Amino acid sequence: MLINFSFGGRQKYVLDTDRTSMADVPGTRKDERIPRRPLPKFDEVEGGLLAAISKDGLFGTALDDRNQYGPHGMIILLFIVALTTGALLYLLR
Repeated sequence: MLINFSFGGRQKYVLDTDRTSMADVPGTRKDERIPRRPLPKFDEVEGGLLAAISKDGLFGTALDDRNQYGPHGMIILLFIVALTTGALLYLLR
């Protein structure tokens, strides 16, 4: 981390060795600069995407990541929002 300060009208940059960088945080690997966040807790659902949506709902699956089908639920939600927006724009033209 560089510290910028002015001394006698000239700017100086000094390396601050007292601070730890993000790479020094416990739980990171040597080649990572940004620490990983803990994994979200979710329940394994047997039976596929439809079983996951019927168990946790579309918003619970897509937005809250309650099961392993979160990305699939998010794509379905994207299609629903896109179709609704397109239909509304078509009707208002």
